[in-house]
Amino acid sequence: MLDIKITKAAALKQKPDESKLGFGMIFTDHMFLMDYTPAQGWHEPRVVPYAPFQLDPACVVFHYAQELFEGLKAYRTAGNTIQLFRPDCNGQRMFDSCDRMCIPPIPVEDFVQAVKTLVEVEKDWVPHIEGSSLYIRPFIIATDVGMGVHASKNYTFCIICSPSGAYYPEGIDPVRIYVEDEYIRAAPGLTGAAKCGGNYAASVKAGELAEKKGFAQVLWLDGVEKKYVEEVGAMNILFKIDGKIYTSACVGTVLPGVTRRSCIELLRDWGYEVIEGKLAIADVMKAGHEGRLEEVFGTGTAAVVSPVKELDWKGDKVFINDSKIGPVTQKLYDTMTGMQWGRLADNKGWIVPVCNG
Repeated sequence: MLDIKITKAAALKQKPDESKLGFGMIFTDHMFLMDYTPAQGWHEPRVVPYAPFQLDPACVVFHYAQELFEGLKAYRTAGNTIQLFRPDCNGQRMFDSCDRMCIPPIPVEDFVQAVKTLVEVEKDWVPHIEGSSLYIRPFIIATDVGMGVHASKNYTFCIICSPSGAYYPEGIDPVRIYVEDEYIRAAPGLTGAAKCGGNYAASVKAGELAEKKGFAQVLWLDGVEKKYVEEVGAMNILFKIDGKIYTSACVGTVLPGVTRRSCIELLRDWGYEVIEGKLAIADVMKAGHEGRLEEVFGTGTAAVVSPVKELDWKGDKVFINDSKIGPVTQKLYDTMTGMQWGRLADNKGWIVPVCNG
């Protein structure tokens, strides 16, 4: 167990208007820090006032992108309990990402303790408005100073928090997806399964082009044949075809999403056959034209479940479920958010209470 020292800020920030939070623009009073050196390992875990870092311009993270991050949320229930959703899964994914990025791993139990400690300190920042939450961003950066291309020996682990508004303030709105067939996000042997910033930097160009065409997200195809669907922007994606659920397997090029994993568990509990494997975009489009593509939805921490109403691949378009949210998508959204905000009983052991608000 970590011996976490807590230093409170001398002056606290004014809390924002909860009806105007947006996402990732407002930050709380404190942050968690822990350092790594070869001699001491991970040491000096602490909660301190939120403040800028002072880093040498030659730090490895700036030049060779050796870093990784996570994303999860804290929720306030109607009973004023603050709780987390499966933080151990985020901790395990960070542990696995560390291995790929040559970063000394942080034990899952230490990750969860650090998150819980910071959230308890910042409990007054967890919003009260329905659908809003406290977004939590743990990350690790390489802090060696030098221009050699090799793994750093020193690191900083930090967690910051940002109160965030409801993703769908006016109700769930199905989105249009552009199928990208020129650029790729990941390929076998690269870092697609790790949650590192380089993956997201590689996605920006295609995302910008899709946005200019009026699409909300990019659907990535595999990096070898550009034939099989993989994931969408900041989400995993699932397809309901002929009553079965299809999604790409997490075998190195697809991020193993916590929301994806949870939705698959629920779907199987409800009796659906979920097939994780290769699914050709041509087969998806064919099913759409034949009326067999019943629902398409993304899964991720921010949106939880995001319905898709249109796919566009090389100018060929399919429209899904009359541009309305499908019954399975709606049930998943209602169940996941019901558990996260405490409206439904947790019969899966996924909820981790932190404190009373």
